[in-house]
Amino acid sequence: MRVLVVEDEPVLADAIAEWLREETHAVDTANDGGAALERLSVNDYDVVILDRDLPIVHGDDVCRELVASESTARVLMLTAAGEIGDRVTGLSLGADDYLAKPFAFAELAARVHALGRRCRPAAPPVLRRAGLTLDPARREVFRAERYVPLSKKEFAVLAELMRAEGAVVSTEQLLEKAWDENADPFTGVVRLTVLKLRRKLGDPPVVLTVPGSGYRIP
Repeated sequence: MRVLVVEDEPVLADAIAEWLREETHAVDTANDGGAALERLSVNDYDVVILDRDLPIVHGDDVCRELVASESTARVLMLTAAGEIGDRVTGLSLGADDYLAKPFAFAELAARVHALGRRCRPAAPPVLRRAGLTLDPARREVFRAERYVPLSKKEFAVLAELMRAEGAVVSTEQLLEKAWDENADPFTGVVRLTVLKLRRKLGDPPVVLTVPGSGYRIP
């Protein structure tokens, strides 16, 4: 998934981002509400982790603008204001979930996973296609009975292709979902990742190139 972490404490924002990257998510960060709105205007996020007490533009206003834009991104408010009244206010603004600080990283990751499932069409917990089995929870891939060790990016790309259920996934879509905003779209990083993925999955090839369009698993 593509996740935006909006937190005015850079150390905490970076820590959350690194934790979620270990879960194979693509993560961007913003340290104020203005930067968050700028990123939201150009990137398509699945989940936004949003602090409320932000400089420049308050987190409540970021949430209001996101809801008004009819974005499909799910909002998890992460804030020190954890009283019942604060939770009610946050949810009434349009947030989908609310987690008070201090928090456990494992719980935050679980909530992000849950919200991510809600922003996509329902998918089985274990994906199967073309002789491949991909378990997102265990982050394991098998071809027939053979375990296939993949890097985080290779796993993320394969997951997107398998979720497409045979449809073509463009290079732009893969960049959007598997890489953060620091990825250079002109480096050929998607093509190189797909080449490595094919090599690890073995023959016959299951990830097909559709010239001028992208990739698919038939």
